[in-house]
Amino acid sequence: MTVRSGRHFLQIPGPTNVPDRVLRAIAAPTIDHRGPEFAELTADVLGNLGAVFGTSRPVVIYPASGTGAWEAALVNTLSPGDRVLCFETGHFATLWQQLAGRLGLDVELVPGDWRHGVDPAQVAERLGDDREHAIKAVMVVHNETSTGVTSRIPEIRAAVDEAAHPALLLVDTISSLGSVDYRHDEWGVDVTVAGSQKGLMLPPGLSFNAVSDKALAAARTARMPRSYWSWEPVLEANRAGSFPHTPATNLLFGLRESLRMLHEEGLSAVFARHQRHAEATRTAVRGWGLEVLCADEREHSPALTAVVMPEGHDADELRERILQRYDMSLGAGLGKLAGTVFRIGHLGHFNDLTLAGTLAGVQLGLSTSGVPIAPGGLTAALERLEAE
Repeated sequence: MTVRSGRHFLQIPGPTNVPDRVLRAIAAPTIDHRGPEFAELTADVLGNLGAVFGTSRPVVIYPASGTGAWEAALVNTLSPGDRVLCFETGHFATLWQQLAGRLGLDVELVPGDWRHGVDPAQVAERLGDDREHAIKAVMVVHNETSTGVTSRIPEIRAAVDEAAHPALLLVDTISSLGSVDYRHDEWGVDVTVAGSQKGLMLPPGLSFNAVSDKALAAARTARMPRSYWSWEPVLEANRAGSFPHTPATNLLFGLRESLRMLHEEGLSAVFARHQRHAEATRTAVRGWGLEVLCADEREHSPALTAVVMPEGHDADELRERILQRYDMSLGAGLGKLAGTVFRIGHLGHFNDLTLAGTLAGVQLGLSTSGVPIAPGGLTAALERLEAE
């Protein structure tokens, strides 16, 4: 066995590093989930969760991964055979539309190059052509974790409105919530999908649906089979401070603490911090003479950066070398990006020194792997951090 000193650098784009405060909260003794103390916990969590989503409307919590929240968003609002409009912005957008197809929905997929977000003009054009309003929902991934591309949700909402189309807007914020500015109510989103293991700084295991009045109305007539995923019994039980199923009690302890941390820092400060670290990371990549995968300056992700490897060099071999020599995990290229990109996560519980160490590890790995780079990437990033 190799014995390593120091702390492992987990710099994948999620699950992210869990703060010690949150770990201590999760380690509390489990309590009776039918008792008054748990009812207070539920009220506290639900009372503080909406601000992170930018909503005053209900947020439904499930003991599940983000995939469960994907399914819940669809089965609560749609009926078998309904048409949904999806956009191929990356690996996770592809997985969500595949899930929709397995549920018996009629999926219309707009192809993409995995370097750009959803084009609002395409949304307006496709919905404008749908004069019979056959499309019942538009499915968008806000921050595509596989590519480091963030789609422009306000412009997409404006495109739906421009077409005067009644389709629901369903948005996946699994890798953006708590890290990237997001406004469920203001942007007119109908269902926002999220998970616990990224910007909320928790382990995997909780998933969320923030739900508009329009989505609640759709749920009353939707005919997709649902039981566990049904919003109605969860919302009803929440009114009394409980859940219709056994909740993930200790993860809810952690969620209460992570929400406190976000509100203590201030959400605007959290979002600014993520933007600053993303800019410094891109500065390093360009300083090395490498290419950022995201091709639109308006769509760079504040949560992660995907880096294109030079031709003839394998991203997975680089990741393996960095893990073995420097004890740091970077994100792999997923789907058709396997072996051609690596992803640097800079989200969640993260500061300047963590970023500096991360970028130092990447530069060491690139240099010792024989990847042709300019040596000034790390210095350029540090100068960018000093400028603030």
